[in-house]
Amino acid sequence: MKVSNKTSCMVRPAEPTWSGKLALSELDQTGVTTHVPTIYFYAQSPEDWVTVIQTLKTSLSCTLVHFYPLAGRLSAIAGGRLELNCNAAGAQFTEAYTDKKLIDLDSLLPSPIYHQLIPSIDYQSSLLEEIPLLVLQVTRFVCGGFSLGVNISHVVADGQSALHFVSEWARISRGELLESPPYLDRKLLRAGEPPRAISRSEHAEFDPPPILIDQSGNEKESEKETAVTMLKLTATQVEKLRRKADNGQKSDTSRGFTRYETVTAHIWRTACKARNHKPEQPTALAICIDVRSKMRPPLPRKYFGNGIVNAIATGFSGEIVSKPLGYVSCKIREVIEKVDDGYVHSVLDFLKSQQDLSLFRELQPTSNGEEHFYGNPNLGVISWLTLPIYGADFGWGKEIHMGPGTHDSDGDSLILHGKDGDGSLVIALCLQMRHMEDFRKVFYQDIDVE
Repeated sequence: MKVSNKTSCMVRPAEPTWSGKLALSELDQTGVTTHVPTIYFYAQSPEDWVTVIQTLKTSLSCTLVHFYPLAGRLSAIAGGRLELNCNAAGAQFTEAYTDKKLIDLDSLLPSPIYHQLIPSIDYQSSLLEEIPLLVLQVTRFVCGGFSLGVNISHVVADGQSALHFVSEWARISRGELLESPPYLDRKLLRAGEPPRAISRSEHAEFDPPPILIDQSGNEKESEKETAVTMLKLTATQVEKLRRKADNGQKSDTSRGFTRYETVTAHIWRTACKARNHKPEQPTALAICIDVRSKMRPPLPRKYFGNGIVNAIATGFSGEIVSKPLGYVSCKIREVIEKVDDGYVHSVLDFLKSQQDLSLFRELQPTSNGEEHFYGNPNLGVISWLTLPIYGADFGWGKEIHMGPGTHDSDGDSLILHGKDGDGSLVIALCLQMRHMEDFRKVFYQDIDVE
């Protein structure tokens, strides 16, 4: 596919906004701090292309008045910290054209083509203070349809906040008023002064994850070629997995396992099998947990920023594969349930006490061989099941497809709702190419094994 005639501009807030340095929470500036891509595809617009572009730009400018942190820039400060300069420098908006039709895109599934439809970020040669926090690309196809590639800095917004922004932008583009303003004060997730002394042993999630037992590092694994797939689970298959999990774990609680606990356990077991681990191989599962409702009092519903923490489940591949699905689901539940208000404040205090916070974040894409590599023998499973990912209507109808953008790090996976609202789920998975065929085979075969 050829994408050409790219023209870019900066879209700034339509009105003056608050100007100054906005302090970030410790959760904003640790973990993945790169831009996170998503993509939307739309059928042909009834309006001419000039009107479409102008409407998107004008409505974006109006939306940035309310979401002005997205128009700012990051800067580095002492102690390896970051702060947000709300300077209204603007969001980068790129207009592009392609010689293909939407129908040419292999069911719109993630592919290398996405790299041309979602604007990339050059972290290597760009100054931090010059990198836009919101980068967009609208690409018109010859059939009249178009795609909207969205890349948002994870420092400024997690998934919940990013989708809140897209939803309000779409609403304003349709000519409606803002429905839910973002809550922009991040002091609710700041550590105390001084922070409590928390030992690292209490937060093993900040330690390097396991490596293959016959290797001294993860460099070899991180360099392996990867592939991306989308695996669908029907509502019947999801319920079959849940029954297997519930029946396979004797517990004092009558509460059945959730879809996330069950499907994530199934993904973890399948990965261990497909990767052909030795039974004694340590393996870690990274779980991303939204803490908005876990805080006391809960965070405001539209808290804009990062309201997530990572928790880690660990085990040995032999036990993950040989034990019942309910056993693995229980390991995941135990990790999730330990994340409460006290746990979150403990994480904040631990990070606040670090002399160099840059050691706890990734300002580069994750597949670069750094120590926190959640590829083989590890895995990360993020849930989008509570996120309003569908229905972004900018005035020309809802998207015909929405999904994660390019992600090429071994072990990355997402669980999404099926678009039809029929109870089905979709697993977006990146795995080493040499393991992908076995993963697909085992993933479906094991559902029917009693």
